[in-house]
Amino acid sequence: MGGTLVALVLCAAMAALMALAIAYPNLPDVSELSNYRPKLPLRVFTAEGTLISEFGEERRNLTPIGDIPQVMKNAVLAIEDARFYEHSGVDYLGVARAALANLGREKAQGASTITMQVARNVYLSSEKTYTRKIYEVLLTFKLEHMLTKDQILEIYMNQIFLGNRAYGFAAASETYFGKPLKDVTIAEAAMLAGIPKFPSSANPIANYARARERQLHIIDRMQENGFITAQQAAEAKQQELVVRPGNEAPRVHAEYVAEMVRQMMFAQYGDQTYSRGLNVYTSINTADQNAAYAALRRGILDYDRRQAYRGPEQFIELPKDAKEREEAVDDALASHPDAGELIAAVVTQVNANARKVTVMRRGGQSVEVSGDGLRPVSSGLSPKAGPTIKIRPGAVVRMTKNSRDNWELTQLPEVEGALVALDPRNGAVKALVGGFDYDKNKFNHVTQAWRQPGSSFKPFIYSAALEKGFSPTTVINDTPLFFDSSVTGGQPWEPKNYEGGFEGPMTMKRGLARSRNMISIRILQTITPQYGQEWVTRFGFDADKHPPYLTMALGAGAVTPMQLASGFAVFANGGYRVSPFLITRVTDHTGKVLVESQPAGPSEANRAIDARNAFITGTMLNEVARSGTAAKAQALLKRPDIGGKTGTTNDSFDAWFAGYQPTLVAAVWMGYDTPRNLGSRETGGGLSLPIWINFMQTALKGVPVSEPKPPEGVVNIGGDWYYEEYARGGGISNLGGAGLGPRPESTEPSPDAGAAAAPSEERNRILDLFKN
Repeated sequence: MGGTLVALVLCAAMAALMALAIAYPNLPDVSELSNYRPKLPLRVFTAEGTLISEFGEERRNLTPIGDIPQVMKNAVLAIEDARFYEHSGVDYLGVARAALANLGREKAQGASTITMQVARNVYLSSEKTYTRKIYEVLLTFKLEHMLTKDQILEIYMNQIFLGNRAYGFAAASETYFGKPLKDVTIAEAAMLAGIPKFPSSANPIANYARARERQLHIIDRMQENGFITAQQAAEAKQQELVVRPGNEAPRVHAEYVAEMVRQMMFAQYGDQTYSRGLNVYTSINTADQNAAYAALRRGILDYDRRQAYRGPEQFIELPKDAKEREEAVDDALASHPDAGELIAAVVTQVNANARKVTVMRRGGQSVEVSGDGLRPVSSGLSPKAGPTIKIRPGAVVRMTKNSRDNWELTQLPEVEGALVALDPRNGAVKALVGGFDYDKNKFNHVTQAWRQPGSSFKPFIYSAALEKGFSPTTVINDTPLFFDSSVTGGQPWEPKNYEGGFEGPMTMKRGLARSRNMISIRILQTITPQYGQEWVTRFGFDADKHPPYLTMALGAGAVTPMQLASGFAVFANGGYRVSPFLITRVTDHTGKVLVESQPAGPSEANRAIDARNAFITGTMLNEVARSGTAAKAQALLKRPDIGGKTGTTNDSFDAWFAGYQPTLVAAVWMGYDTPRNLGSRETGGGLSLPIWINFMQTALKGVPVSEPKPPEGVVNIGGDWYYEEYARGGGISNLGGAGLGPRPESTEPSPDAGAAAAPSEERNRILDLFKN
């Protein structure tokens, strides 16, 4: 009997050795783990180092073992493998105990050490079978042979999945507590250490009660293993943890910036963009970006409140059962994500007189809205409301907090907008918001929207006129122009000023401040559309998008907000063309610099216009912001070093304001993606200028007032600036042929001969307007 038992044992041993001999050579090569390089996401940062966004399947921040705080290591060891530094990779007592339990409980338990978990997480599946366990043990021996204990623990601490796309404890600390791993407390470390067992269902966001239960158990284990004292354990259990909500807004709203960076990085690195741990630092200023985001949204929402209620976003059937109703609401709202402060909800009850509406948010939370909170949607509560407008139970609506911190019903805006701000001295993009809400509309209106600039384009025509002998005091007549069908070959055309009427003779400076269309047309008619087209290309505008017709004087071409801001930067910096840039530095996950670009200051090689031209045009733009259509700019910002120009296109399809202080230039646009009228009295001064001012109130805070320094070659006479050669009688003092003065008797050509053209010649030139 004894001999038989010995034979069986020997046979089992021989079988095990044969299995090992067969399996061991087939184990994966683990040598690569000595230089552990997991998948690391692309991370995009502001200039100050604030994280904007991450791109990649796995959110991970690779942290060397020396940088992981001891309290975090102790918490993990206490719950996962207290004898990690003592055993050789396999805890034999634990394995035996788990084997016996599994025999009686259908393989429900395991006894994995940290090394075994590394072997499984990196190379094997998580299925609970004996075959997988054998391979896991063999891999464990291999890992323990090739790596140090610290290397193994470092891999574990960075590799483990911890829910919400967080891999590794450094990423989890940011995800759940919004703080770097080095700052976690005992209580927070214990909470994080408890996540690996049920990462998706028992993390602090998904199920705080369950995560709390695990945390308390781990604190006890830390005390039992001598990692903390009884007093520390008691204090840790009492600490109230602040867990970041899963839908918490990012620290800086720069979603369009992040997408621009992602596209640029993908063009350079391809699919490796999302796994090699690139860190991209941008020129974005955190405070400026948040101010731009808030200002644009406020401006759009203020406009939308003046529009009629368009009705609920969807209607759903509400089950009678309370639990089923809550599930139906959650299912419906899954396709209506919150848009910042605009919260999606489903109407569950409207009282008899429609003075109180009850809505349900995600998670079953009910909110009652009444009184002034229903005013924005009053037409949807009217008995006469149509079926698509009517607010009734099952309607998907939006709610937000008003200025008195009370809930009110509202709607998602249809109108779009954009804001971009540059440093005119080097082209660094300081703020960029490409639309109202990135999740709602990913089209980047800053760089992709080609829209008519309207009157905001006039300064470039005025700049061209300075080179043809004009000055701020050149007198031009604001009188009607009319072209009948015999001239146009089609419909009669009679350009008008926005406010209607005509103001007669005025200086060019006054014409720009008042944005008089007749003045701009007469200026371009004099210098010729061909010259105007060539001149605007100096600012970076595309010639083919600005045909050489007189409509160019009214901004009938096409620009992007980025182009317009870049063009105004030329006036702000003394005449130099700058190229906008966004990325300043790219590093790998170790901090090694891969690419770095130092912004270059203005140089004569990049000169677009003469310094005199930039200066004098700047004085006229300053007048626009002091007494003209943008007078609110200087009045509200309380500083004189502001210049800019409003713009409203034909039929109020587009509303603009572009302006600058010598250290910052910004352009704001508002309009519908499918162009349509914004409203009969909506203008750039009423829509876009307030957004620009709100942004600049933050962006220019603490910036000293700039004193303009006249360049050589200009003189000041009576408070106005002139080119030296055009002062005291030189240049064009007024436009003859416009009802202001006699036509010259001489038949010799002169610098302002075009201005003295006969009416028939003027009509011939205006024909260009209708050639396409």
